[in-house]
Amino acid sequence: MARPPRWLYREGVPRSPLALAALASVAVPGLDVYDVLRSPHADADFEVVVVKDSTGRRWIVRAPLRAAAGAALEAEKGLLGALGRAQEAGLVSFAVPHPVGAVELGRDEGRAVVYTEVRGAQLMLAALQPGPGLAASVGRSLAEIHELPIAVVEDQGLPSYTAEQYRERRLAELDAGIQTGKVPPRLADRWEHQLENVSWWRFDPTVVHGDMGEHQLFVADGSVSGIVDWMDARVADPADDLAWLVAAASEDVLDSVVEAYTVGRREMRDPHLLDRARLASEMALVRWLMYGVRTDNADVVADGEGMLADLEAMLFED
Repeated sequence: MARPPRWLYREGVPRSPLALAALASVAVPGLDVYDVLRSPHADADFEVVVVKDSTGRRWIVRAPLRAAAGAALEAEKGLLGALGRAQEAGLVSFAVPHPVGAVELGRDEGRAVVYTEVRGAQLMLAALQPGPGLAASVGRSLAEIHELPIAVVEDQGLPSYTAEQYRERRLAELDAGIQTGKVPPRLADRWEHQLENVSWWRFDPTVVHGDMGEHQLFVADGSVSGIVDWMDARVADPADDLAWLVAAASEDVLDSVVEAYTVGRREMRDPHLLDRARLASEMALVRWLMYGVRTDNADVVADGEGMLADLEAMLFED
């Protein structure tokens, strides 16, 4: 396998868009790069660019900045192959990015991966309207994910939880947050009560995307055309994939999504699906706070504390 020159990789140091374009040329022999644009999806773990070739076709390049991110990228690469086969078999109607090449990086960072670009534009939740159109398509797409055979995820070595294991995981997250002294007591009491209400936690674990939101859903011709960012996929609580809707969608849009979702599921009705989705959306603030604590990022910690305070005021304003 060809290797890029050493100046293209320095662990933890962002690379320039041109350097990432050079990596793409190594990863995909014959790729004639015409232009390169930095993607808004770059973060602390990945550098991401959009590369255009001489024919106008667009490719996505993701390069990990840390070893852990590189490992997650490799796990996602295998899953995307399985999801592509699921689409070919008619199990899902949406596309996923297709890995077409990879190139080794230095110092245990793993590999940069080049993908085909998913067709469409990112979903805008604020523009989503209730009814049988796009909102229903979102519901059907979520149902298709949750109806996938769990082997799609388990065969890639990704996490798999029983309902009780997942409840215990959430309890451990809450305990860790409480120990920081930064979680408002009324929120902690609310979440502890909900986590100890075992009737909420009688659900059948499913394949879940794990990081679902409007930025992960792509739309074309009035329906969901693709779903990206599968690195948090696991077998767990299907409510997690509806948390973003419970937190931010209007009630009538949520109703349309859930109606289509319910029709698409073969399992018996889950009476506490939206209760757990609401809990997941609220506890996402604890996970953000703990990310700041683990990485010793004072700005993230302060942001998490502020959002927790705002949530407390909203829930207990009376």
